[in-house]
Amino acid sequence: MGNIRILSGTYKIRGKEVELAGMVFPMVEEFKVGARGGYVTVNGKAIPGFPDRNIKISVDTAASYENAGNAAVTAREETDEETIERMRERFDMLEEMTKATKKGAVRAMIVSGPPGVGKSHGVEKVLGKHDLIATLGDRPVKYEVVKGAMSAIGLYCKLYKMADKDNVIVFDDCDSIFSDELSLNILKAALDSKKTRRICWNTDSFKLRNEGVPDSFEFKGSAIFITNIKFDNVKSKKMRDHLEALESRCHYIDLAIDTDREKMLRIQQITKDGMLDEYGLEPEVVEEIVDYIDMNKKKLRELSLRTVLKVADLAKAFPTKWEAMAENTVMRRA
Repeated sequence: MGNIRILSGTYKIRGKEVELAGMVFPMVEEFKVGARGGYVTVNGKAIPGFPDRNIKISVDTAASYENAGNAAVTAREETDEETIERMRERFDMLEEMTKATKKGAVRAMIVSGPPGVGKSHGVEKVLGKHDLIATLGDRPVKYEVVKGAMSAIGLYCKLYKMADKDNVIVFDDCDSIFSDELSLNILKAALDSKKTRRICWNTDSFKLRNEGVPDSFEFKGSAIFITNIKFDNVKSKKMRDHLEALESRCHYIDLAIDTDREKMLRIQQITKDGMLDEYGLEPEVVEEIVDYIDMNKKKLRELSLRTVLKVADLAKAFPTKWEAMAENTVMRRA
């Protein structure tokens, strides 16, 4: 339908009405009047800083926008406040989805994001509360975190152990199972959309006999996959097919922290929220640590919350020379 230029109109971003006068969007649908007033539908996906979908811009009348011809769509960068709020919303959503997974309302979830941004912490914080309640009530713990490489038969045995209702198995950085066809087929059976999810091991195995694991069982638990892999960016067709088969059975949360700017804003958010409080450092020292990370982010071995904690360890242990120590321990050599 072509592009339109907004003459007078607004869109709510992170809870705030933002004036869009002068911005150019690809139009999807002409002016309409709904329950909340007039609007024109445009493609927000085309412009950074807007949702990745069609959006409704609030306008008074059809005269509130004009044909923009071949004019290029307007670029818009998120403000720092909008980016921080977006990330906060994603991590709040992660915690809510983890609660739903623990209750069995959500069968499986994939959490994707770069290393060291707090993916595992958000999940384990929620499950840890249930763990504490179970321990106090002298009941068995109903979740387990699996890290590192795992064979197909090891996966089968682990799922059997966690097969009961309300159990959650968390695969944290256990990406080898994504590329193994047998492991993937086991997961597909465990997370199937059918009412009854039966997993079978069709070959004789000493390991299964030795551990008393049957050659078939019904899986009633839930699973969470925490990974650094960004599924949309995988180029290998075989790997992509495997991931799509798993993704079709899971809810997928991309924490959308992809740039150094976003990682740095995440660091500022979490330190402000008290991540370093337990170190007992003076507020100005905490501020100096964050500034140090920001100034040297291109030189760091990893721009992450883990690096912040490493530097805080140095600041606690070496109050007068932590910067020099950090230069030799968390930075790449020139």
